Amino acid sequence: MEAGVVDAMTRGFEELPLTQDAIDFARSRHEGQRRDADDAPFVVHPLEVAILLRDAGYPDHVVATGALHEVLEDTDVDKDELEERFGPEVAELVGDLTDDPSIEDQQERRAALRRQVAESGERTAAVFAADKVSKARELRMKADRGPLDEESQAKLEHYVRSLEMLERALPGSELVSRLREELGALDAV
Repeated sequence: MEAGVVDAMTRGFEELPLTQDAIDFARSRHEGQRRDADDAPFVVHPLEVAILLRDAGYPDHVVATGALHEVLEDTDVDKDELEERFGPEVAELVGDLTDDPSIEDQQERRAALRRQVAESGERTAAVFAADKVSKARELRMKADRGPLDEESQAKLEHYVRSLEMLERALPGSELVSRLREELGALDAV
């Protein structure tokens, strides 16, 4: 059943060959990982990010970045491997979306990532916005089951601060509007 859901999500990328390769790579590298919110295969999240970017009209390498944006943080993939397989542009974008593990305090690490994204340009900000739309949806699933724990509240604060940064970085963006809607729906829970 789960494989069928993931397979269904991967349809519609025929015109995006780099993204198709990125999806296959992400599926293999995230194999066995699960999402906290609903215990679905973790790869559902990067696939959703790729779908949001594709539907917003971004080019193949940006959509591919959406599918790969978690591999440096959550797998044993390194930037050199990404560059070799997907090219320097995708590897750089994924790197720009990866937090600095040397920053121990989670809130400081998240603030540093927001600054990094803000300084990295429109395409990085677009992938970050799509990521936050997906993550806010996951958080809403969690909130539907009961009060948010302390870590979830900290994530929500990060998403709100991310929205503030993204409104400056991507004025008028459909993805930013969707993030605002998702966060508004969380307030209503």
